[in-house]
Amino acid sequence: MLGCLLIVVMAAVVLVSLSIFVAGPWTGGGLPLIAGGKVGLVVLEGPIGSSREMVQELEANRRDATVKAVVLRVDSPGGEVAPSQEIHDAVLRLARAKPVVASFGSVAASGGYYAAVGADSILADAGTLTGSIGVIFSYPTAERLLDKVGVKWEVYKSGALKDMGTFTREPTEEEEDVFDGLVSDVYDQFVTAVVEGRKLDRDRVLAMADGRVFTGRQAVELGLVDGIGDLHAAINLAARMGGLPEEPPVARKTRPKIPILDVLDQFLGDNARAASGPRLEYRWR
Repeated sequence: MLGCLLIVVMAAVVLVSLSIFVAGPWTGGGLPLIAGGKVGLVVLEGPIGSSREMVQELEANRRDATVKAVVLRVDSPGGEVAPSQEIHDAVLRLARAKPVVASFGSVAASGGYYAAVGADSILADAGTLTGSIGVIFSYPTAERLLDKVGVKWEVYKSGALKDMGTFTREPTEEEEDVFDGLVSDVYDQFVTAVVEGRKLDRDRVLAMADGRVFTGRQAVELGLVDGIGDLHAAINLAARMGGLPEEPPVARKTRPKIPILDVLDQFLGDNARAASGPRLEYRWR
């Protein structure tokens, strides 16, 4: 009896292990070493506040020899500067290893566009809103409100600029100069990424880098996007670039998610960042 039980337990362990091996992190299922190769799908969706999971997903596709090309699907208005840049750098590393096609959905603006310019090719829908090349830095001030209600905010600081960006007072001229310098620097980084990624003349990029958005069709004319096409077209283009037939197997590396935890993480994360003070953003509106 004990021997039978042991056999059943061992069989269950083998089956569970095999299912993990077969399914792996792929939502599309199938053996990780499936013959013939596949197109990997990576989705960048919503405001960009963190880069960790996106970078891990891009790196997993880069290391997987069965992934012959990758489609980066973007539907994002952008977000914080550093995470947008980290995703962009991961896309560049991926593009050095295998073809990468960016596919734009409803919005691929500012940081969403920045992240994608490292791709080998970009397709957008005709009505996609993209571009918004620029930087925004904003925070509220409540100096007059505090005076009105009789609240005095005492600050002891080691330097004149230590509390720059505080909501308790208006910025000084010196602080405004510092803010202008920060914005100018990260703006230049954005422009440089577009110049290098899209192989465009710097003056040409500067002429349209005033924060405005363009439709997908306008973006094609300006050289910001290579062509008009939906996700299906992007997958087939990636397949051709990766030496695969049309209608290739498509797989996405994901982690199991619990919806309520995702909602809480989004809510708490956004509020925590809002409470942490002003921040530089590649964000449309």
